[in-house]
Amino acid sequence: MNKIRVTIWNEYHHEKKEGKARDLYPNGMHMTLAEKLADDGLEIRVATLDMPEHGLTDEVLNSTDVLLWWGHCRHDDVEARIAAKVARRVKD
Repeated sequence: MNKIRVTIWNEYHHEKKEGKARDLYPNGMHMTLAEKLADDGLEIRVATLDMPEHGLTDEVLNSTDVLLWWGHCRHDDVEARIAAKVARRVKD
């Protein structure tokens, strides 16, 4: 049986900058979600805003069945071409 391929995307901003968020999610909310969702039926990958191409390369998107997008305050920092690429993949 093929595993469901999940990509968890997170800005990863507050967890690095703010005390309470950093205390709650020292490795980022994306890693907390990845750990909680870890299952034999899921293949988990994480991506963050500060990665090249925001971690959402064509290879990553084309090998993603489920995308969890966790954004809060840096929506304007997502490159338009990456947002368009994600939207196309979701619609596909």
